Amino acid sequence: MTESREEGSFFKKWAMRQYWRMQQSQAVVSLLLWGTTITLLVWPLIEWRFAAGCTSGPCFSEEVFGISSTYFALSGIFFTVMLSVLTIGFLYDRVFSLWTEWRSVDMERNPYVTYALAPIWVMNIALQAELLKRTSPDDEAMVAQAEWYLKWCERNTEGEMFARAVQRWDQDMGETPTFWFTTDEAMQRARQTSFEDDS
Repeated sequence: MTESREEGSFFKKWAMRQYWRMQQSQAVVSLLLWGTTITLLVWPLIEWRFAAGCTSGPCFSEEVFGISSTYFALSGIFFTVMLSVLTIGFLYDRVFSLWTEWRSVDMERNPYVTYALAPIWVMNIALQAELLKRTSPDDEAMVAQAEWYLKWCERNTEGEMFARAVQRWDQDMGETPTFWFTTDEAMQRARQTSFEDDS
């Protein structure tokens, strides 16, 4: 049961990583695709206005400065689409401010903003909790809370994020010490974690 759950988790993470990689170029690629697609859809509707057989309505010369007017028309359509997208983006940002709600939902769904800790936060919180314990040894409630923070930090040393951090620290600065809020065994597990997605 546990193995099938881990396999499912690995597959989901692998799939999400590939999706993330595609998203990195999505903004630029989607703009270009939208621009070219709409340009090529609109062009057949107005192409006749740039042909020699145009006899009614606004007609345009077949050439401008010796260059086919088709190129100018296609460029005009493309940049009109881009300007429309920019206008929608401006309305989205400055008029409706929808990005604030989107960011709120994004933060709510981010485990590293709600209940999980990235390595940098593990180090910061553990250090603050330890200082709190040492400076308030007579305050039992405060010491109990500091212990809870340290337990939280210790739990987060079992995750992949911390394992990646330890391996990188080892690589960049030599062997990482065993921190006061974790154990030698946890540090060893972090070093032995393999990341199959790095290839």
